[in-house]
Amino acid sequence: MSTTVDLIALLKSELRSAGMTYAALAERLGMAESSVKRMFARGGDMPLSRIDDICRVLNVDFADLARRIADTQPLLLELTLAQEKAVVADRLLLVVAICVISQVPAEEILATYQLSEVQLVKALTQLDRIGIIDLRPGNRYRLKVAKGFRWLPHGPVMDFFRREVLHDYFAGGFDGESEMLMVVHGEIGRSLASSFRERLLRVGQDFANQHLADQKLPPEQRRPYTIVIGMRSWLMAALAEMLRP
Repeated sequence: MSTTVDLIALLKSELRSAGMTYAALAERLGMAESSVKRMFARGGDMPLSRIDDICRVLNVDFADLARRIADTQPLLLELTLAQEKAVVADRLLLVVAICVISQVPAEEILATYQLSEVQLVKALTQLDRIGIIDLRPGNRYRLKVAKGFRWLPHGPVMDFFRREVLHDYFAGGFDGESEMLMVVHGEIGRSLASSFRERLLRVGQDFANQHLADQKLPPEQRRPYTIVIGMRSWLMAALAEMLRP
């Protein structure tokens, strides 16, 4: 369904809520009732200027209606190749993108990282244009990606992480407070593999939900952690090289 059709449906709902008939609206607009009915029936063909007129009659804000429509749109499960390329092309933009996907407020991004408000606003505007967020007044934003969002497995962002992040991550001792590294190898029934995958996904989602809940805590009571959860049908080279033909 197009955004204009969604907007017409919302205007119809606003008319019902206001108890306003097509006849009453037509009178306020200086139009024939049949023309108003035809205009609403065509839906997507209604000009924006006429939508503005109807908003004024109903005393509703067009921008508020647009935000309400945006809030009902399906969230993205992954970005397109072009979107990921745009994010990776600018290191500062990538940093801000990672922050907003974690739903870090703009003021906290500024307090945490070395970038100016002008740079942050520029980055947020770019992410809005790319389609990752819906930027709102006061540098607030609505995320357009779903909780189960993932980067393209072999896309530009994951290529960046493989090149520049994974070695640094696994170079740590994993011996600090609440840290651990566990590598488990084994063979299990194929029917159970999906069950384990779902349980691992829930762990990741629990962590993400806790991150959002703990944003209300003062910074000194929080500490950054990164979970890497993976599961592959894979045999390390040292073992694979010793397999009997």
